[in-house]
Amino acid sequence: MIPALTGEARLAGVMGWPVKHSKSPRLHGFWLHQHGIDGAYLPLAVDPAKLNAALRALPVLGFRGVNLTIPHKELAMGILDHIDPLARRVGAANTVIVQSDGSLLGKNTDVYGFAQNILAGGFAPTASGFTATVLGAGGAARAVIVALQDMGAVDIRLVNRDQERAKKLCADLSGDNVFSVFSWDQSARALEGADLLINATSLGMAGQPALSLDLAPLPAGAMVTDIVYVPLETELLKTAKARGLKTVDGLGMLLHQAVPGFAAWFGQMPEVTPALRAHLLEVP
Repeated sequence: MIPALTGEARLAGVMGWPVKHSKSPRLHGFWLHQHGIDGAYLPLAVDPAKLNAALRALPVLGFRGVNLTIPHKELAMGILDHIDPLARRVGAANTVIVQSDGSLLGKNTDVYGFAQNILAGGFAPTASGFTATVLGAGGAARAVIVALQDMGAVDIRLVNRDQERAKKLCADLSGDNVFSVFSWDQSARALEGADLLINATSLGMAGQPALSLDLAPLPAGAMVTDIVYVPLETELLKTAKARGLKTVDGLGMLLHQAVPGFAAWFGQMPEVTPALRAHLLEVP
């Protein structure tokens, strides 16, 4: 039975502009029903010019917090009262928690979501490290690269049309890892010997230009993953499967990144299960 909302209902949501495409309400709604929680997770369409007012209203309205999606992840960094170190490294917050004193804490759970998705898909980092090739140098790539760093990548290769942007990203996230930047024309070199290939661009997404890439240089044991999940199996993943490579779709990143926020707002640690995936893939 779906619990009735009461005056003590826990409230959370997702802020974006637009937000009608978001699968997060359906995702969190599944967990709320599964755990019998008196709560709701709402889509909140917020104009970027009004983001400050919307975030400041959260404690006033009794919200426990929100997720942030495009274009608010970076904008919120200058508004929130506290930013955790991981979000600071990435330069973006996708999860806001209203603390007991009413202040707003920004966290980044995209890093966690990406890492958990490929680990669940069978990626096994070795003690000696691994080599990863990342397509793109935008906001999504930043979260992916921070995850790769924390997972033990020793060689991270960025393939991007804008070389200067890619070099700046490498400088921003420099650590113990070896970074190198390649143009799209040099992608074959970037794939040679890579253990993991990640598409962190919107190429291949429904309504976006196709992603055309020759995967022949990838080793037979490499894994290919795509942050795009509409369509669920992109042309990149189809091509990788045809070559016998391991693949991981992008839906799992969305599911796993939602876990920490749900636990913070609703007091239950949810699980990412096949039933949850099936629910998200159903046409509402």
